[in-house]
Amino acid sequence: MAMAQAAAPASPSKNINRAEVVDQNFIAHVQALESAEIHPSAESDLDDQALLSLFDCQLQSRQMDLMARIKRLENKVFYTIGSSGHEGNALLGYLSRTTDPAYLHYRSGAFMAARSQLGGVDFIRDTALSFAASRNDPASGGRHKVWGSKALWVQPQTSTIASHLPKAVGAALAIAHAKRVGHTLEIPEDSIVICSFGDASANHSTAQGAFNMAQWAAHQGLPVPILFVCEDNGLGISVKSPEGWVASNFSNRHGLEYMAADSLDLAAGHDPVKAAIDDCRKRRRPVFLHLRATRLMGHAGTDFEVDYRRPAELQAAEALDPLLRTAELLVVRGLLRPQQILDRYMAMHQRCLNAADRADNEPRLETADQVMAPLAPWHPDRVMHLAQQCADEEVRLRVFDQRLPEKRPRKHLAVLLNWALMDLLAQHGESLIFGEDVAQKGGVYTVTKGLYKRFGGARVFNTLLDEQSILGLAQGYASMGYLPVPEIQYLAYFHNACDQVRGEACSLQFFSNNQFSNPMVMRIASLGYQKGFGGHFHNDNSITALRDIPGLIIACPSRGDDAVLMLRTLMALAKTDGRVCAFLEPIALYMTKDLYQEGDSGWCFAYPEPGKHIALGQGRVYFPEASDLLIITYGNGVPMSLQAAQQLQEKYQQEVRILDLRWLQPLNELQIVEHAEACGNILILDEGRCSGGVGEGIITVLQRHGLGGKPIKRVSGLDTYIPLGAAANLVLPDVDDVIAAAEELLIGEK
Repeated sequence: MAMAQAAAPASPSKNINRAEVVDQNFIAHVQALESAEIHPSAESDLDDQALLSLFDCQLQSRQMDLMARIKRLENKVFYTIGSSGHEGNALLGYLSRTTDPAYLHYRSGAFMAARSQLGGVDFIRDTALSFAASRNDPASGGRHKVWGSKALWVQPQTSTIASHLPKAVGAALAIAHAKRVGHTLEIPEDSIVICSFGDASANHSTAQGAFNMAQWAAHQGLPVPILFVCEDNGLGISVKSPEGWVASNFSNRHGLEYMAADSLDLAAGHDPVKAAIDDCRKRRRPVFLHLRATRLMGHAGTDFEVDYRRPAELQAAEALDPLLRTAELLVVRGLLRPQQILDRYMAMHQRCLNAADRADNEPRLETADQVMAPLAPWHPDRVMHLAQQCADEEVRLRVFDQRLPEKRPRKHLAVLLNWALMDLLAQHGESLIFGEDVAQKGGVYTVTKGLYKRFGGARVFNTLLDEQSILGLAQGYASMGYLPVPEIQYLAYFHNACDQVRGEACSLQFFSNNQFSNPMVMRIASLGYQKGFGGHFHNDNSITALRDIPGLIIACPSRGDDAVLMLRTLMALAKTDGRVCAFLEPIALYMTKDLYQEGDSGWCFAYPEPGKHIALGQGRVYFPEASDLLIITYGNGVPMSLQAAQQLQEKYQQEVRILDLRWLQPLNELQIVEHAEACGNILILDEGRCSGGVGEGIITVLQRHGLGGKPIKRVSGLDTYIPLGAAANLVLPDVDDVIAAAEELLIGEK
């Protein structure tokens, strides 16, 4: 890149405001263009009108960054991570379509300015509102500074470590999948997904998993129209990327087309960026676009780069400022004179300052209810209406080989779940089931047996062995209008990918002010008590990480008929309100048929008639007239409690009421309190771990409602991993533990 010589910048020190240095460098450089010799750029298809438009986008992004540094000191702005040095990504926004879904790096100001220009959106106003955390911010409603726009197909997110890459790959696969299942997309079928990130984030395991998923799919001939954009400024906050690392790492990967462009020079970068977009769109394959950038003004407003960058490095980075080269191009093409550029620059500066002042006067979030409004939408009447629907009888007869499940004998949990999934696939044509081993094998526990044969590989399919990819697929498919039902093979495996639900899926409605959603029903084989198998990875009773996720619905049936009814509700919640749901299926109860003694079939149930469902939060109560003791429990604790109750009645003539919560998040406080008030003693049976388990939440509910003074005991698992074989029984509660605790409450008080 050949540039005119700018005035020598001041020597860096902590006392020097680098934003001011960048600002003054630009002014001095443009002034010098009056007499400087400027070298023309290489041949390019970038026309004059496009260059002018792109320059305006770059100016908007730069001046918003400078505004943020100024207005932060006035407490009018709450975010100073800027896009300075990355303004060349305006090319991506300008050359792609507003209907190409975008999952963006946080340094994407110029991209958003360009896409806003094409889509008729006021970038400066919207960004000022976002910086000011205004309630009128159209992206997040004042909840965070995020790049996002419903109109421009930019999904708001807060990802800084590439955790958005798996869902971007999922969206790309979902676009290509539409033809296979006859799904109607809201965007053109030749759309591509644009996913940008920094060079440091490319090293993250989440990113590597996403690249691998795209390559894995492409290797099998599946269309994967995704443009990975690595914006390489050579730094991850203060840590340098090794010279040449990104190119060496990505230039020769199977199934991933590597291309490079220089975003510091719009003329030089235009054709390669266009070629990357065109290649991805035409050939429907993943492309890795390595975009050269620089970083100006530090990582954020509070970042003192002189602590980790030498003065010469800072000056070299500032000399690469892409706005300097754009100014040269405008002058050498005769489009603007230097003074006209400066006039434009200063006018944009004032416009951004004015926008910030106006945004500061806009209302902000003022109550907890306002903050949480989009977190967990729930329309019970609409959910109930959908949950009571089913496919036409003719369709159901075909799916069930002319023998409807409600006409068949009582069955155990695994079978009833299998029938429920068949019913729901028949009812919801946009639903998909996927995960490890769910297709031909039918799942480890046969829960998905026969679904692949009946509905085909386009609706029931296996994934690669990577939970982040599975949950990323679910989010991407959901964003394209599908209703995904991903399976996580074991609860312990979920922990490998928890942030895909915590930081991505469940945060989307919150950070987009309920403009975007990624509904899903995540099935997880869960909890302990497996016999003759197990160990930590296959017997996991830790659901704490799930309960801590805002907005997540957690359901846990203990019996087959409840499982069917709850699944109907969960699918309706996902489809109607866009909710993310976790359905914990107790492994040890999958094949359980008997309750009190061998052969009694006490834990087999009839398949519920269509039209029935269980409302969110509604538990099941056994022996509702009993008042001596209330056992509050869930999952495996339910049959244990029933067995204990029988023995307590026979031995002591004590009547035991049992509340099966069924819904572990949110807890039904009113129902818990109602039954606790009606009983003299309370026993909480929580098969999870003592610390962080559901039992802690129940005790909190009782305390909050003034019931903490009642006789209460808690039986739970111990704070340990679950070992293999019979040793597991030493750390998990059993019927004897329940009876012993009940005796202390009932007999000890007499």
